[in-house]
Amino acid sequence: MPELPEVETVRDGLARHVLGRTVVGVDVRRDYSVRRHVGGPLDLTGRLVGQRLDAAVRRGKFLWVLLDDAGGPRSGHDGGGDALLVHLGMSGQLLVRQRGEIEGEGATHPHLRVRLHLDDGTGLDFVDQRTFGHLSVTDLVPTPDGGPGGMGSPLAALPQPAAHIARDVLDPWLDPAALAAALRRRRTGLKRALLDQTLVSGIGNIYADEGLWRARLHYARATDTLAPDEVSRVLDGVGEVMRAALAAGGTSFDALYVNVNGASGYFDRSLAVYGRTDQPCPRCGTPVRRDQFMNRSSFSCPVCQPRPADGRW
Repeated sequence: MPELPEVETVRDGLARHVLGRTVVGVDVRRDYSVRRHVGGPLDLTGRLVGQRLDAAVRRGKFLWVLLDDAGGPRSGHDGGGDALLVHLGMSGQLLVRQRGEIEGEGATHPHLRVRLHLDDGTGLDFVDQRTFGHLSVTDLVPTPDGGPGGMGSPLAALPQPAAHIARDVLDPWLDPAALAAALRRRRTGLKRALLDQTLVSGIGNIYADEGLWRARLHYARATDTLAPDEVSRVLDGVGEVMRAALAAGGTSFDALYVNVNGASGYFDRSLAVYGRTDQPCPRCGTPVRRDQFMNRSSFSCPVCQPRPADGRW
């Protein structure tokens, strides 16, 4: 599933290619892809047509586009207005199509679910092979802390379905001390805590494993046994690996993770442990270990990241 760097790469592409454009038409090719929109496909179309795409915003793995009818309250902290909320799911893509790409035979992607027609003749396509993603137009609500809703806009509001999502490690409004204290109060494994989007957002399986490797901490380490400097190490490690992935355009293992121009990222070439079972640890040379974890896999170095005997130290 796309994680913060992949979603941020898409957000940045939207900010550069579609902002300021007005929606003049909407084609919903698969109703299931707008299943979270109250009112269904016709209502979604009615709420989008005539709206200007004003800002592309991201909070953790959540992505939304502010619509121009949200312009009135944006200078304050009262919420209000609408946003087009995009959840990429496991395989969702937002692709900008030029005029020539959306006309004529063969111009439709086999997994096209929704197309927004824009006033300059271009299109914004939501393509989703596995159909776990979805689009909806949703109300904005004030942020709990009064800060910006996310990367890409100073507006202190965010879509109601994303109101429970915490800030991420790259968010300037994140309070590291408060996050560290909250993490240490949990009685759970370290990786489980990192994947909890209500605690800190944007971290998925890939960047959790890579950040823990950089911090030299095992995923099963009990959070309530962590020292303050250990918490700082893991949060710094996750932040470092995410910034490196952003510089590379995200992590891509197949054609499903792409930016708005259809180009894949290539940070997968720089991964230290994720997906590298039995390959040498870049730091000590020990073969990387793969463990079953929450119906997925965890990758770690047995030497650099020794497992606690009972999950606690």
